[in-house]
Amino acid sequence: MNQSLHTQDYIVFIIYFIIVASYGIWVYNRKKSAQASSTQFFLAEGQLTWWAIGASLIASNISAEQFIGMSGNGFRLGLAISSYEWLAAVSLIIVAVFFMPVYLKNRIFTMPQFLKTRYNETVAMIMAIFWLFLYIFVNLTSILYLGTLAINNLTGGESFHLIMIGLALFALVITLGGMKVIGYTDVIQVLVLLAGGLITSYIALTVVSEKFGLGTDALAGLKQLFTAAPDHFDMIFTKPDANSTPAQINHYSSLPGLAMLAAGMWVANLNYWGCNQYITQRALGADLKTARTGILFAAFLKILMPMLVVLPGIAAYVLHQHGELQAQMLTNGEFREDNAYSAVLGFLPTGLRGLSMAALTAAIVASLAGKANSISTIYTLDIYKKYFNKESSEKRMVWTGRIMVIVSLLIAITVNWNDALGIGGKGGFEFIQKYTGYISPAIFPVFLFGFFWKKTTSKAAITGIIGGVLLAVLFDKFLPGIAGNDTWLYTAYPNADGVFEIPFLIQMGWVFFFTMLLIITVSLLDKKGRETAHGLEVDRSMYKVSNGHLAMITIILLFVVAIYIRFW
Repeated sequence: MNQSLHTQDYIVFIIYFIIVASYGIWVYNRKKSAQASSTQFFLAEGQLTWWAIGASLIASNISAEQFIGMSGNGFRLGLAISSYEWLAAVSLIIVAVFFMPVYLKNRIFTMPQFLKTRYNETVAMIMAIFWLFLYIFVNLTSILYLGTLAINNLTGGESFHLIMIGLALFALVITLGGMKVIGYTDVIQVLVLLAGGLITSYIALTVVSEKFGLGTDALAGLKQLFTAAPDHFDMIFTKPDANSTPAQINHYSSLPGLAMLAAGMWVANLNYWGCNQYITQRALGADLKTARTGILFAAFLKILMPMLVVLPGIAAYVLHQHGELQAQMLTNGEFREDNAYSAVLGFLPTGLRGLSMAALTAAIVASLAGKANSISTIYTLDIYKKYFNKESSEKRMVWTGRIMVIVSLLIAITVNWNDALGIGGKGGFEFIQKYTGYISPAIFPVFLFGFFWKKTTSKAAITGIIGGVLLAVLFDKFLPGIAGNDTWLYTAYPNADGVFEIPFLIQMGWVFFFTMLLIITVSLLDKKGRETAHGLEVDRSMYKVSNGHLAMITIILLFVVAIYIRFW
């Protein structure tokens, strides 16, 4: 096995770079006059087709978080981590049918704008600040760090900081062109991502087949994964008891069986796909039919994702148990599960390693560009325009957005220079999920009631947001020490440092539940607020779907049900 890249690999990667950059410049120049419009720059209003919306959703979502973090979790946990992907497909159906019509009917361009329209300026301002900190210091920084780590390992491990700067610059070039450039270049990014990911999975399975003496046969390699690691194909983990091993406790803490399906996993997915500027922004500039088709197309692609990112992690686990990849799973002499994907890439022949590096780069750059654009959109439209320069021209707003892109990427580089957040010491995927989970169960009820209960008051929304975040901190940091490790509400388990923690998906479920109760209670007590509450413009006809969309929804649901029946 040769872990280094050769000239052919770099040629393939350079060709990919030239194609993406050239296409982005062409898209930008084709509608250059439109870039003076802030809605064109931030939303590409009316100019993204359904396939561009769907591709951009996936390109922005699938990043180092999945290729590196989820593949690492595939190494440790197995197929069960795919729940995030397959339940995301169902969540996208809910967003397409119920959430998107409300946004488009009410001309919502940003999530803080939704909160201002439905509640008031204070709610919008609080969440705009929350989102900016979350996007910059959790999402943007972790995507950049994990992506840099993977490519650095792939290229020999000598140029971490140089690669980080290069990825940031690549993303910067795309982001400065606006949402239209991001959306259409994401189509190429997804094609490269799918091709590179499928090839990597195929080669990984072939290598497993060869190492176990089964010939060069990917299907035989897949069967060997089932034989060698049957526990890695359990979708639902059993709750630990007194006889459980540390590994079983670790697995359940990450993915707490049926309990996570009760609320936590749904809160994470529905908040991410339906109440997240970074994601919804792709569809907010389109008409309802186009937006729905694009979102459902993305749901189809989500079903495929575990083949690209989880299977290589399981293959790496089986090979590692067989005595392979011992050095490749180490970083500075320390074992790290997040090295699984880059370790498998070392098996690829010359040329294909370049394609896989291009796929990995495509995923990283697309996510960085999308996240940076969302940061600039929220800052420019919901903070700068409202509080610093109400009379700002369209041109100044576009340039303000571009400056914010540069600032956010510089912050990400600075934070990651010496890994100030400690991302390298945690599983990357769980790092993002856990700290996003401080916000998700607090904000999702505010959106949910904002959509469907007109009596929800602004005071209740503010109380829910602040109270929900405080509850998340309470459950994560203090509750086991206060109430004990085993109650009717939860069971806490020891982490690697021996500290007892409540599984974060269970935390999210309970925080969501108590935040809902808090919002209902305050709304019912706030008689004056109920009288002045202004619901959004909604009519039942918005939720009707065409026969074509109904067929797409049915097929997606059948796929997900079949998968869970097979691997339960």
